[in-house]
Amino acid sequence: MNAYFLPLPTDRRRTLAIGWMLLALVSLAAAGVLSVLLVLSRAPAVKDVFPLVDFFHVALVAHVDLSVLVWFLAFAGALWTLNSGTRALPLGWAALALALAGTALMATAPFAGAGRPVMSNYVPVLDEPVFLAGLVVFGAGIVAAVARGMLAVPRVGVRLDAAGALRFGLNTSLVSAGVAALAFAWSLWAVPRGIDARGYYELAFWGGGHVLQFTYTLLMFVAWLLLAEAGGAPLPLTPRMAALLFGIGLVSVFLTPVIYLAYDVGSVEHHRMLTWLMRFGGGLAIVPFALAAALGLARAPAPSPEQRMLRAALLSSLILFGAGGLIGLTISASNVKIPAHYHGSIVGVTLAFMGLTYWLLPRLGFGEVGAKLARLQLWLYAGGQLLHVGGLVWSGGYGVQRKVAGAAEALRSTGEIVAMGVMGLGGLVAVIGGTLFLVLAFGAVLRRRGARVQAHG
Repeated sequence: MNAYFLPLPTDRRRTLAIGWMLLALVSLAAAGVLSVLLVLSRAPAVKDVFPLVDFFHVALVAHVDLSVLVWFLAFAGALWTLNSGTRALPLGWAALALALAGTALMATAPFAGAGRPVMSNYVPVLDEPVFLAGLVVFGAGIVAAVARGMLAVPRVGVRLDAAGALRFGLNTSLVSAGVAALAFAWSLWAVPRGIDARGYYELAFWGGGHVLQFTYTLLMFVAWLLLAEAGGAPLPLTPRMAALLFGIGLVSVFLTPVIYLAYDVGSVEHHRMLTWLMRFGGGLAIVPFALAAALGLARAPAPSPEQRMLRAALLSSLILFGAGGLIGLTISASNVKIPAHYHGSIVGVTLAFMGLTYWLLPRLGFGEVGAKLARLQLWLYAGGQLLHVGGLVWSGGYGVQRKVAGAAEALRSTGEIVAMGVMGLGGLVAVIGGTLFLVLAFGAVLRRRGARVQAHG
């Protein structure tokens, strides 16, 4: 039987990976604080009591960047480090230091800077020096981490086994992240000068932001394989099939430079082609992977408590990611269906990473997480996000606009108010689930078990 697992190092790479994981958890904690303000600023009745509307966009910028950009890429840094050889370790430590410094600047900017939020897609920004400096420093850290990962990438070999296929998947995510960095640099160089801040940042981050979605998806596939294997519900995929699907998931990324060469960054065609690339190219590997994961869960024997927890992470990730994809097919206008779509997809990745965090922590020398409480946390978070997404889809049917708060929402009917109320309730439940995740994860971190490391759970 094929066994998809990731051998964990026992040398300084383990410490470096732990550093990246702690950065991921801290960024999620900071984003959670801001999410409370976001939910309150949009929930009916509450939003009119607390003076949070003026802070909504500032908090939204920091929340999105911390809960998506930093959380995902810091977690990626941990996986890339665990998957690496021993070369260029000083570069890895420099990358972590830069990412940490950049995250600190971005997290404090909403309270220390001058505001000026720009709600650009993929990477919203505060157009002021503190936040922009943090974003540049964090980006430099991730570029250094990708460079180090490529320098220290392990050989997969011609005769591919399951562990090699998993390593190949992590390697594809490295390549995708490298292409994303190239796209960001190309856009920043080519974006027209003299346009307003919204147009500038939208064009600057559009291409690289699209490619990053491929990176996140490839990392989610890796998490699905690990969760399924450790959860006693292995995916019915041979190593060659898994590697083929990873390769298919990466193929579309290589079309990105072609689009940049063919069309100007500011052109409608550039914008449209990147959108089509993600919508159609990104889905080529998703459906087979999702079907294999569902089949593995359906065939699995009775689980142990830890396996039940890991299966909950896998199943909830499948549900949310699938919901996000289906919602994306219904979008026809700029309203809150758009955040419903990416919330579902992003939360699908987050749930996979949460489950993988529970599995990794004790194998990196930290304490065990209570399986029953962790399973409750996963379903609380997933259920809250489903309500949140459902409320947004319902509201989108009424044409409620995205990225607005307070009176600007212009809720006119009882249906709109109820729909946004469901959104607010779901958001609060998700906040509780997210907070519980941080309590469990940091609790495990504080209960160190020494240097024992397991290569396979």
